[in-house]
Amino acid sequence: MFEFIRTHQRVMQILLLLLILPSFVLVGVSSYQDRGGSSDGVATVDGKKITQQEWENAQRRQIDQARQMMGAQFDQKLFDTPEAKQAILDNLVAERAINAEVARSNLTVSDAVLVKAISDIQQFRKPDGSFDKEGYYAAIAAQGMNEQQFNARMRHDMAVQQLVGSIQQTAFAPRTVSNRLSDINDQEREVQEQLFPAANFVGQVKVTDDMLKAFYDKNAALFQVPETVKAEYVVFNADAVEKSVTVSDAEIADAYNKNKARFTTPEKRSASHILINAPAGAKPADDAAAKAKAQAILDEVRKNPADFAKIAKAQSQDPGSAELGGDLGNIERGVFPAKQVEDTIYSLKDGAISGLVRSDFGYHIIKLTKLTPATQKSLDDAKPEIAAELKKTKMSSKYSELAETFSNTVYEQADSLKPVADKLGLTIQTVDGLTRTPNPALGTSPVNNDKFLKAIFSSDALTNKRNTEAVEVAPSTLVAGRVVASKPASKRPFAEVEGIIRQRVTQEEATRLARQAGEAKLAAARASGDASGFGDVKVVSRTKEPTINQTAALAVLKADTSKLPAYVGVELPGQGYGVYRIAKVSQPAQPDTARRQQEAEQIANAVGGGETYGFVEALKHKAKAKINVKSADLGVKQDQ
Repeated sequence: MFEFIRTHQRVMQILLLLLILPSFVLVGVSSYQDRGGSSDGVATVDGKKITQQEWENAQRRQIDQARQMMGAQFDQKLFDTPEAKQAILDNLVAERAINAEVARSNLTVSDAVLVKAISDIQQFRKPDGSFDKEGYYAAIAAQGMNEQQFNARMRHDMAVQQLVGSIQQTAFAPRTVSNRLSDINDQEREVQEQLFPAANFVGQVKVTDDMLKAFYDKNAALFQVPETVKAEYVVFNADAVEKSVTVSDAEIADAYNKNKARFTTPEKRSASHILINAPAGAKPADDAAAKAKAQAILDEVRKNPADFAKIAKAQSQDPGSAELGGDLGNIERGVFPAKQVEDTIYSLKDGAISGLVRSDFGYHIIKLTKLTPATQKSLDDAKPEIAAELKKTKMSSKYSELAETFSNTVYEQADSLKPVADKLGLTIQTVDGLTRTPNPALGTSPVNNDKFLKAIFSSDALTNKRNTEAVEVAPSTLVAGRVVASKPASKRPFAEVEGIIRQRVTQEEATRLARQAGEAKLAAARASGDASGFGDVKVVSRTKEPTINQTAALAVLKADTSKLPAYVGVELPGQGYGVYRIAKVSQPAQPDTARRQQEAEQIANAVGGGETYGFVEALKHKAKAKINVKSADLGVKQDQ
């Protein structure tokens, strides 16, 4: 039961993303179906429209995320179905309903909590544990955001997590339920096996010509040779655009001068401190005592500045840094929780020691232990990076222009691909053996795509030998093709496949005889209850690799064992037939307590998912959510 989850965690993460997270998203379409028209948008939540464009953008984002997550296993066909598009629209509806509740509840995240959350993101940490500010800016820039936008997005996501997480995290499953499910999972069944291999019955099979001909006629699809096409095609993608885009040195210099701050590495400061606790709001007498103690330590430090670390270890009341001699590590601007301390650190000279600094934590004595001056990357050093960025920007703009040229040319000059190839500097390629469905032998070829195959096998392309339309087979990749030659579908002659059919019929007949013998043994064993003819006892469990055929093991574990011995017969694909005698059902002598605890957590998570589902469904009703497109119209563009 749980073994698949443990051994296929990556698959389960994808399933959880598609099933459980949308469970606080998904509700039946009928719950929100409405007869609204396109003027109402594709959906309405809390009185606000979700437009067709927003829906299509969400579909593209979902596809891009799945492609990154699944890599070579990505299959875009999964996202081109009405069901997938409906799920994405339901996600948008749920997201808007949750956002509306966050706004109504005035949920906020403080600056301090936000800074800590960003600082805790491992991606923004250097190997030494300090905050990687350059990595932070690069990461948010890669997402097309600036710092303010990223912080706003983080703040919003954390507020949503407060709302939804409060439901998920408080869910629990009764111990009796988790124990019962784990008992079922741990259950062991002692079983004996008697096999009836199909190979043992081959000698009894008599194959006639009539049997062969009947199989050939009945299974015509097995011997069908599909219709094939030989085609020419051209591919328009980023590579084609890149050849037409250049970036001048003047453009690079201009971009550098306008964005010099981006190529500046700010100064870095490391510091140590000694803290004497005096929280904000402390009684005057307590505050005065703390200040006096801090002053005495400051006097000692000034007499023996080389002993700062030793004094900090002995006197500082900051448990996080005292053991380290007061070391605070690298201090980034805007990150340290006490602004007074941060300002002091950035005002000191290298090696200098401050006076007493008051913060909400108490009195600090600060020493600047290292100062690395700011550096400016030169134009020559920044040139490759700037050139690449400018070229990417130009290519993005140029792509739309040239893509339109590509589409128009293949349509307007539909008798040949040469005009578009000449105009855009493309190469005309040839492929043979195309069929109406993708061919695994062609792998990731751009023509091995459902949309392109549908276009190349259209009547206009197939019969009239005209160019196909420009087909988007991947993001920013267009393909157009033209049929050179075609072969109609045909059926392989009987004489050509007679040997194959004889083997198949012989195997089927032998399997039938094995099944008959096995079923006779099963009936006899059930009547007598004895174990004659069965093999040695083997133990079958859901938590261990099966000691018998896997198909048989599933049947044994599902068999009714209310009365023992119990018997079950199983057809074993490609092998024959097996009869299994279950004599005993028990629990293991030493249960795996760690695994049972994991199972209890998984069950609690599933319960939490269900409760979160109900919570968000209620939010949808509260926000008066409704979907304004019919299931039959999914994917059909509407006027905005």
